[in-house]
Amino acid sequence: MSYARKLPGYLVNRFRGWRATHYAENKSWFRHLAQEGQHPRSMLIACCDSRVHVTAIFGADQGEFFIHRNIANLVPPYTPDGDHHGTSAAVEYAVTALKVAHLLVVGHSNCGGVRGCHDMCAGKAPELASGSSFVGNWMEILRPGYEATAEFTDPEARIAAMEKQAVRISINNLMTFPFVKDAVENETLTLHGLWHDIGEGGLEAYDPETDSFASVL
Repeated sequence: MSYARKLPGYLVNRFRGWRATHYAENKSWFRHLAQEGQHPRSMLIACCDSRVHVTAIFGADQGEFFIHRNIANLVPPYTPDGDHHGTSAAVEYAVTALKVAHLLVVGHSNCGGVRGCHDMCAGKAPELASGSSFVGNWMEILRPGYEATAEFTDPEARIAAMEKQAVRISINNLMTFPFVKDAVENETLTLHGLWHDIGEGGLEAYDPETDSFASVL
């Protein structure tokens, strides 16, 4: 463990401030969470992007959401091949152990992962297409979204469309998991697709009847 270093001073100071204020004012609630375990109503699958503050968007407190984040908020198809599947494991735990009632996939504007997928599929990012890139291999999940947006001649418009394709693909892939499909069909779980506009503070929801996204406002 010789590679680990002390926590930076600014993070130590922030922790001390949090413990002296938010924790001190809500100590009984934190004790309750620790003793009773977690019982979240919903799972959120969001992007790793530091600008996407999913708990703040919904004004959530500790214990409300079971959250999984990855590059471009993608869900792979059900593939029980014995390899490591962090996203699949998180979905399984949320649905079968925590029995969440809602599962939300949250995409967002200006997604770097989606842009990387676009560039890789367009032949402009050989480092991602090399086969040795973890990001490139992961973004192959979104390749059908690149192919589905071929009508866009403007790269920026195509990337924006791919951001919403990432949500569609993830929702469809979720339904390949037997335990998700069973929960949805038994009406104990609902799936939701969202897209967040970072700059405008907007939120759009996917409507399967129109196959489009519309503002929730």
